[in-house]
Amino acid sequence: MLPTITELDAPVAALGECPVWSAVEGALYWVDIEGHAIHRHHLDSGDTTTRQMGGRPGSFTLTQQASTLLVAIEHKLVTLDWPSGTVEPFAELESAGTGNRLNDGKCDPAGRFVVGSMYANTAAGNATGLLHQFTNTSTVAELRANIGVANGLAFDPDRRLMYFADSPTEQVLVFDYDPSTGAVSDERLFFDYTAVPGKPDGACLDDDGCYWSASVYGWQLLRITPNGGIDRAVQLPLQKPSMPCFGGPNLDIMFVTTIGADGNTSSDSGRDGFTPGATLVIEGLGVRGRTEPVFDGP
Repeated sequence: MLPTITELDAPVAALGECPVWSAVEGALYWVDIEGHAIHRHHLDSGDTTTRQMGGRPGSFTLTQQASTLLVAIEHKLVTLDWPSGTVEPFAELESAGTGNRLNDGKCDPAGRFVVGSMYANTAAGNATGLLHQFTNTSTVAELRANIGVANGLAFDPDRRLMYFADSPTEQVLVFDYDPSTGAVSDERLFFDYTAVPGKPDGACLDDDGCYWSASVYGWQLLRITPNGGIDRAVQLPLQKPSMPCFGGPNLDIMFVTTIGADGNTSSDSGRDGFTPGATLVIEGLGVRGRTEPVFDGP
């Protein structure tokens, strides 16, 4: 049986990214980077609320305090208290005025926040991005440099691996990752996108350790096994999927953010009445996801 795909009844994004399921709240969070906003949708009630951020939020992570997010916005980290909407400065990761902004980010199994940056004007082709590791003691390590567009982060605690994609290179990389120290080693190619439609954008892992990659410009999601082979390709009604995540009470619903009119490039019209920038809901995949770690910090 084919999976069913619907649109979430929620605001359409200019540049949707970073869907994160909060099991504690029974809610999905995601960002609209060019809309300078973060949305939260409660699955049971169908209610959606929005917080304006005053800048471009690239990604965020849940924290140990319910309804408090650690947000990567422009060149820094801030905290967002959802009930009040209060935004507080937390840490500077890069200098203002470089042209870079923070993009994809995920917590590692120990609760460190790993987040990459990119040169905001992608047409310039500059590879000035960095991959930062922000620890629970507020120290910062630089894991990688010379990045065009940081994407595709995912951690496999069972195999002690970190996945990462620099979208313009059309390659997904994998590293050995030590959760106890945060050390990375042995960078190598995991999957080459040049033979398939699209480019690698955001990603997540399922409970089997398979890597689900959003094929931006490619109208599909790829399920890639730990040995780097394509297991499934799920065709989508929108051209630019940006990131998948698993959610719902049983972690068996996949949510996929997409890119609409992001101010840089236009999206092709959606198929079958779907709207570019909508968040897709995919049910019936027959696999489950994993609970994502939260930030283990103050």
